[in-house]
Amino acid sequence: MAKAALGLSNPELAEITGLHRNTLNKIDKGEGKDSTIKLVQLTLEGRGIQFLDDGQVASGLGVALKSEAE
Repeated sequence: MAKAALGLSNPELAEITGLHRNTLNKIDKGEGKDSTIKLVQLTLEGRGIQFLDDGQVASGLGVALKSEAE
């Protein structure tokens, strides 16, 4: 969702982060090293994305997934 909000493809994000596209594909599948995921998170945050923990409220417009219990 964060990449889509910024209009970034995996090849574009790979160029920005210096990571291989296959590494980003793994992250999209929920796989990957914590340090690599953190790099991507920090990169996206640097471009204006705000990641929220459960219960947090965004400081601007955005999109969030509802929990299954709702």
